[in-house]
Amino acid sequence: MSGFIPNFPHDGVVTVNRVILKDGYTVDDLQERVALLCENVKTYHSDTGFVGGLVALNSGNISNEGSTIGQAVESPLKGKEALIITFWRSFEEHEASHRSDTFQPLFEKVIEICENGNEEIAYDMLWSGAAYDKEQAEAAKAAKALHAA
Repeated sequence: MSGFIPNFPHDGVVTVNRVILKDGYTVDDLQERVALLCENVKTYHSDTGFVGGLVALNSGNISNEGSTIGQAVESPLKGKEALIITFWRSFEEHEASHRSDTFQPLFEKVIEICENGNEEIAYDMLWSGAAYDKEQAEAAKAAKALHAA
């Protein structure tokens, strides 16, 4: 199933950057720099492979229902750690975007406020999907009740 990110190809690439703010910098500092970087990517790379992206900030919450490493109360990186996730048609197109003259200065401005530098890992998409609407969810539950063992 696909369709979570409109126009994202079934064999697309997802890149994930994990950044941790240096002491003395705020989430506002990060948001401003990342916003300029994201606007640049949308402007100059929407027609050369960029499909979409998102930025998420560590809220501090740890799911005790979904974690298997103990019963933590709060992440120590709350408000300091962010994920920058982008969606591309191909890894080659992603790499070309990083070599552009307009991208590099903005990228450096983001990295200079991050204590962990940056490691960007690329993943091949295996699955994506949006939630069912109410009618679809009811039909799925009925089918499970009828056919599931």
